[in-house]
Amino acid sequence: MHTLAQLRSGELAGISRLDLSCGLTELPPEVFTLADSLEVLNLSGNALSSLPADLPRLHKLKVLFCAENRFTEVPEVLGDCASLSMVGFKSNQLTKLPAAALPAKLRWLILTDNELRELPGELGERPHLQKLALAGNQLSQLPDSMVQCRRLGLLRMSANRFEQIPPWLLDLPNLAWLAVGGNPWGAQRESRVLEQSALPDLDWAALQMGGLLGQGASGVIHAAHWPAGPADGRELAVKVFKGEVTSDGWPHSEWAASLAAGLHPHLISASARLTAHPLGAEGLVMPRIAPEFSTLAGPPSLSSCTRDVYPAATRIDAEVLQRMASGVVDAARHLHHQGISHGDLYAHNLLWNGKGDIWLGDFGAASLLPEQLSRAERQGYERLEVLAFGHLLEEWLSRCPDAPPVVQQLQTACVSPEPKERPLFAEVAAALGSKT
Repeated sequence: MHTLAQLRSGELAGISRLDLSCGLTELPPEVFTLADSLEVLNLSGNALSSLPADLPRLHKLKVLFCAENRFTEVPEVLGDCASLSMVGFKSNQLTKLPAAALPAKLRWLILTDNELRELPGELGERPHLQKLALAGNQLSQLPDSMVQCRRLGLLRMSANRFEQIPPWLLDLPNLAWLAVGGNPWGAQRESRVLEQSALPDLDWAALQMGGLLGQGASGVIHAAHWPAGPADGRELAVKVFKGEVTSDGWPHSEWAASLAAGLHPHLISASARLTAHPLGAEGLVMPRIAPEFSTLAGPPSLSSCTRDVYPAATRIDAEVLQRMASGVVDAARHLHHQGISHGDLYAHNLLWNGKGDIWLGDFGAASLLPEQLSRAERQGYERLEVLAFGHLLEEWLSRCPDAPPVVQQLQTACVSPEPKERPLFAEVAAALGSKT
C-alpha cells in the first residue's frame, strides 16, 4: 500500500500501479502526475463518493478498483476513459449504473454487494465483456441486450431476486462459469436441503483446532483433530463461514450445495455440520486431504481475466492427464446427477499430487437446480460446465506434449461455440475410457 506522502514527494514517479487507502474523500490531484505510466489505480477502502471530471487524463488507465467506498452510482466519467477495461465497485451503496459510465473497452465489471435493481441495456453493447460479477444486489432481470455478449465467460448473479434465469444465457457461446444460487428461482430447494440434511453434527468443543489451511471469499479453513473420532477420520478440515455476501453469493447457498453433493471419491465434500462455534458462526467439517496434494493453479490474474495462472514449470504426462480428466469428469457428472451446477470448475479449485489423483472443492459458486427444470434445461447447465472442462483440457494439453489425439479431439468438442453440440459428461467419460 502506498502513502500520500510518497505520492506528493514524487517518490512514486513512473509507477504503473498505485494503491491508496487512507480515508480519501476526493482523488488527490498528484495522481495526475502519473498519467504517462499509471495503468492500475486501487482506491479501495476510502470514503470516496465521486471521481473528478478530468479522470480521462489518466490515458493509460486500464484497471480501477473502488471497493468499500461511498459511491451511490458508478461515475459517468469512466465512460470517457479510453483504455479502461476493468472496473470494480464492490461493497459500496450503488443504486444506479448509468449507461454513460460503461467504458467502450469494458472487459471485467465487478458490482458485488450493492443495491442495484436494474442494469442499462447498453451493457449488451460492450463486445469485449468477459467477466461480470453481480452477486449481492437486488436485481430481478438482466437486459435482453446481453444476448449480444458473445465473449462473456463468467457471470455471478447469485444472491439477487431472480424468479427466473434468462434462457438465452444457456446459449451464449463462451459462458462457462455461472453462479445463480441464493435467488428465489432456487430458494425452495436450498431451504429443503438445509432443513433435511442427514449429515451429523460435530461440536466445536470436540475438536482441537490447528493451523490455517486456506481461506477464500466465503470462509476460513483450519486443520482440526478429532480425538474421539474413528481412527481413519480424526484429521479434519473445518470451514467457518464469514456470514456475508461474497463475490460468489451467500454462504448458505454454498452450505446447501455442499450438503446436497454427498460423498464422492473426487469431491471434497462435507462430512458433518459444525455446531456450537463460540461466535455462533456456521461451518462445515470435511476430511483433511493428504499433504502431498496441492492446488493445481492460481486464480485468474488481471490480464488473464477468466483463465487460471499455472506455475511456469507445470508439466503433465499423458497418463496423468487422462487420470485427472477422468476424475474431474466423474465428479462433475456426479454433481449434475444430484442437480448441482458447480459454477467454478477451475484448476484453482483442484488439488493434485502430480500422479493423476485429483480432488475438486469449493462450492462457493454452486447452484442447486430446481426440480421443475426440463431435461433440456438441465442439460444446458451441464453443457456450460462441459465448456469449463474443455478449458481445463486445453490448459493441460498445452503442458502435455504426448497427449493422444482422442483427447485433443474431445477438447475440441467440449469447447464448441454451439452449446447443444457439446457432449454431456457421460459421453465425455466414455471418450476418456472412464469406468464410471
